[in-house]
Amino acid sequence: MASKKELKKELNNRFGEIIDGALINQEANSKDFKEKTEELVDDIIAEFDQQIEQINKRDVEDRAKHLKSVKASMNKKADEFIKRLNNF
Repeated sequence: MASKKELKKELNNRFGEIIDGALINQEANSKDFKEKTEELVDDIIAEFDQQIEQINKRDVEDRAKHLKSVKASMNKKADEFIKRLNNF
């Protein structure tokens, strides 16, 4: 089981790296990518906030099971964001 602190660090690192990649991609390419990149970054930030809410949720029956499901959800969303970034 991951602790809340470790899970938050992993979330921040994973989503932060994707945002960095999106911004680097935006700078390296033409202006056509700016709108797509900004939309992706906005979606990542919104998902980050939702994931933090889930991590901080206190009224769960089985904390370990809950955090495992949050981690699985985080990894799934990160993979989706990476696929979107690669399709630019």
